[in-house]
Amino acid sequence: MSEEKYNRHPIMEGLELGLGTWAWGDRLFWGYGQGYGSEDTRQAFDASIAAGVRFFDTAEVYGQGQSELILGKLLKTADQPLRVATKFMPFPWQLSRRVLLRHLRASLKRLDLWKVSLYQMHFPNPPVSVETWMEAMAEAVHNGLTEAVGVSNYDRSQMQRAFDTLARQGIPLASNQVEYHLLDRRIETSGMLQQCRELGVTVIAYSPLAQGMLTGKYTAENPPRGFRAGKYTRKTLAAIKPLVDTLKKIGSDHAGKTAAQVALNWTICKGTVPIPGAKNLAQAEQNAGAMGWRLTDEEVARLDELSERVTKAN
Repeated sequence: MSEEKYNRHPIMEGLELGLGTWAWGDRLFWGYGQGYGSEDTRQAFDASIAAGVRFFDTAEVYGQGQSELILGKLLKTADQPLRVATKFMPFPWQLSRRVLLRHLRASLKRLDLWKVSLYQMHFPNPPVSVETWMEAMAEAVHNGLTEAVGVSNYDRSQMQRAFDTLARQGIPLASNQVEYHLLDRRIETSGMLQQCRELGVTVIAYSPLAQGMLTGKYTAENPPRGFRAGKYTRKTLAAIKPLVDTLKKIGSDHAGKTAAQVALNWTICKGTVPIPGAKNLAQAEQNAGAMGWRLTDEEVARLDELSERVTKAN
């Protein structure tokens, strides 16, 4: 099965899969420096590029700027043109649109770039309106600091307002980055995915492996620790086991693909660009194995049905 086609912004055109760098430099949530570090992220970066990954997503708040610094150093070693995306976090005390350009320039300094491919609003936080922030984004485009504008965690109404505001400036909205995977299909049921297709807005799917729950690594007997433990309990893991088992079975029918690779391929078949994380070489290589092939229509439908069943049961 080939992913559903619709018009994409040139920045997003041709992308199959990207790499999310939330874990790079993040000590609080991911424990950077404890079990993985700079050499691991370098190997993950190199392996991703070697496999054909050309899109890297970061944010100013990831590791309090450390993710951008790490990525910036690695970009200097790349022998391929890459597309880099980062995000602005509109904290409630930031009330002026001028602050966005200041933060973008700070991100560019950490990344050691003169412009990024995609600049995104991380959240639609009040009190500043969607329209005000999009006007600031348009200014960033006109100043040559970013090639394209995206949003993240916007609902349908907020995304439409962002789209309309940018359109008045002659700028298309390139993307909406949202959580999307087999255990969270809200963008389908809400109509968001269809709306994105109609507007030509690419869905960038973050946490496409449900923070590791779709890899088969975690079970009711071996649950995750830390901040993920509260969301994915033993009960939840027991409920999703049939889905993970099916991912493994389908993978075996595709020349030994893993459960994670099948789960990522499912998001690609839905027309989205997943951005799984990779702390090390092994994870980067596994992510890359989701590219270059497609699930059949029947397999996608089977996973759709099973995911609905297990999420309703939970």
